[in-house]
Amino acid sequence: MLEQSHDFGRELRRRRLTARLSLQQLGQRVHYSKSQLSKVERGLKRPTLELARLCDTVLRAEGALIRLVGVQPPQPPLPAPGNDDEVWLMQLRKDGSSSFQPVTRRDLIAAGTATVLTMRAGEPHSSFPIQEGAETLVDASRMLFDQFRRLGQASGPASVLPPLIAQTHSLEQLAARTGPRARRALLLLASRYAEYAGWMAQECGDDGTAIWWTDRAVRLAQAGADTGLAMYANVRRSLISLYRGDVNQAVQLATHALESDAPLRIRGLAAQHLAQGAAVGGEYDTCMHSLDRARALLAQDTADPGQPVLGASHVPDVVSMFTGWCLYDLGRPRQAAVLLDAETARIPAHAFRTRARYGVRRALAHAAAGDIDRACAITADVLPSVQLIHSATVSADLRRLTRILVRHSRNASVRELLPELSRPLSRSATA
Repeated sequence: MLEQSHDFGRELRRRRLTARLSLQQLGQRVHYSKSQLSKVERGLKRPTLELARLCDTVLRAEGALIRLVGVQPPQPPLPAPGNDDEVWLMQLRKDGSSSFQPVTRRDLIAAGTATVLTMRAGEPHSSFPIQEGAETLVDASRMLFDQFRRLGQASGPASVLPPLIAQTHSLEQLAARTGPRARRALLLLASRYAEYAGWMAQECGDDGTAIWWTDRAVRLAQAGADTGLAMYANVRRSLISLYRGDVNQAVQLATHALESDAPLRIRGLAAQHLAQGAAVGGEYDTCMHSLDRARALLAQDTADPGQPVLGASHVPDVVSMFTGWCLYDLGRPRQAAVLLDAETARIPAHAFRTRARYGVRRALAHAAAGDIDRACAITADVLPSVQLIHSATVSADLRRLTRILVRHSRNASVRELLPELSRPLSRSATA
């Protein structure tokens, strides 16, 4: 790590001198102090990825400085897909917490808990198939899904997961007892419930469970004759890999989905993740090309109004929002702040989770651009939503924001805000 810091410092100094910038002039442009940059150049202080991105942009290094720092080390590999021999164990506790764990039937029997499999709230299968009222059942379950999404926008994911899991199971069982037409509709709806359960698991910070539910969604969709969702699983895995710091894996998964014959929306979402992977690597042209491709694919998509929307459902222009975040990763925080300001203003007032996510990212962009007072005002405004939705992914961005603000601890707005930031961060650290 020390050798890497020396390599970065030497290259930063060489490029700074070539650009005829003093330490103070560079510091003013990237909003770091002269003393901090001096320590980085001499190899006494490890450069952050954020600093590398900002310096790379100012010195027009085209990703060279970013590559010297590299992205964060990836976490352990994601789990392999599960299988239909798995059983779901869910615990609901009196304190409001819950847990979910897939186990195999063999493990249950080995542990002496095989009786769990025989416990029934009632006979699971009627003596006759469900035919009458099947259409009403599908319509009611579809409307219920929309309400679960609204609930997920205004509460913690741990409170949404148990009913999502229960409803997925119910729909799967009901599908086995009805005619072919309703069976397909119920299975496809069950796959959307399972896919949303994966999102909520990721928001809880449990990547393994998120992948398990995404794979479950794929199998349910395939049973309903929808093969497109299989590629969407690659898109979801790509996003999880980005959050985990495994950019190479994220790019491979997104590329595979983009070059497939999946539906247009799935390919458009894959192009967005490909753009984000390029942005992390400082590849501006590649990033913008992928964003253009994403916009073209999503514009051609004709969504089925009878099915829930895959991906973000509360962002009016998802490509523009992604562009703002990519600009931040490319070391262009001022441009990012302008775009994120405009797009965040269009998010519905009731979408607290979405507003929290992009509100924190908006504050990050303003802070990195040197507008500390504005960043603090945005953060103070969005903190109630952050505390409401208990998101592991939002908390990760909030920690990044805090690290920037701490560098400006003499600022009055920062001193006032830091105690308020400690509460949601301490909660996420112990979750």
